[in-house]
Amino acid sequence: MTTFDGRDLYRIGHDPDVFEAFYREHLEAVQRFVARRVDDPHQAADLTGDVFLAAIDGAAGYQPDRGRPVAWLYGVARNVVNAELRRQTRERQAVRRIAGRRLLDADSQARIEDRLDAERAGRRLHAALAELPPQSRALMELVALDGLPVTEAAAVLGVKPATARVRLHRSRRLVQSHLRPHETAALTKEAQS
Repeated sequence: MTTFDGRDLYRIGHDPDVFEAFYREHLEAVQRFVARRVDDPHQAADLTGDVFLAAIDGAAGYQPDRGRPVAWLYGVARNVVNAELRRQTRERQAVRRIAGRRLLDADSQARIEDRLDAERAGRRLHAALAELPPQSRALMELVALDGLPVTEAAAVLGVKPATARVRLHRSRRLVQSHLRPHETAALTKEAQS
């Protein structure tokens, strides 16, 4: 249950106490969001930090009438993750993840690896979502994975709630059809052992 109502969200960039409250309340949600989309613990840690830096920079753009702070933060996180994936595509030869590894101690590394393991099923679902058109996939992620109500997810994506509901229904059917063969194979393997 969220307690940060966002009235002072614009202050996270210059008031350390407000930022700390915002960060503590939303850290796990952002870590889950990122862990479902990447499988490297160092990259997940870096992107989580980048999300909060982008939130500080973009706090003035938060509009309370478009949804809760967590919905806005998921939009920020989505942009940060997508930007990183685009950067990796353009600069695949130059990308090295070594720098982030030096910043993690063994305990932090273990916690991130545990979180990535815990989100393995979510990444399978994310792979099924990759079959959807980009807008439908983003809608499914915000609603099914990140727990936003359809109206807030629609606001994040800039579509009408009715349009979002129709897309969500169609997308769910398509994702379920992609997951069923995987579930059937898993059940077959379990039955054989």
